[in-house]
Amino acid sequence: MANKEDLKILQKTYDMIEYGYIALRQYPKSEKHTLAADTKRCMYELLRLIIRANKRYFKKTTLQDIDIELENLRYLIRLGNGLGFLPFKQYENWSRKVNEIGKMLGGWMKSMNN
Repeated sequence: MANKEDLKILQKTYDMIEYGYIALRQYPKSEKHTLAADTKRCMYELLRLIIRANKRYFKKTTLQDIDIELENLRYLIRLGNGLGFLPFKQYENWSRKVNEIGKMLGGWMKSMNN
C-alpha cells in the first residue's frame, strides 16, 4: 500500500509535468517532434514508473529506474537551455522542481533500505 509520502512524490511529478508543458511551448516548431517530444516522453515515463513503484511490493529496481529517468530528464532540460530553447529563469524553475522530486526519491530509497 502506498503511504502519504509516496503520494506526495506523485503529485510533485504531476505538477512538474504541468510546468514542463508550459516551458516546452517555447521550443521552436522544428523541435516539436525531437527534443520537446523526447522530454515529454521522459516525463511520462517518470510518472509511469512512480505509479508502478507505488503499486509494487518490491520497489528497489523500480526506484532505481526512476532515478535513471530523472537524471535523463535533467539532461534533456539542460540541453534545451543550452541550445537556447529554454530561457534561464524557466530552466531554473523546472530544474528546482526536478531536484525536489530527486530529494523525495532519495528519501524513498533510503526508507526502503532501512
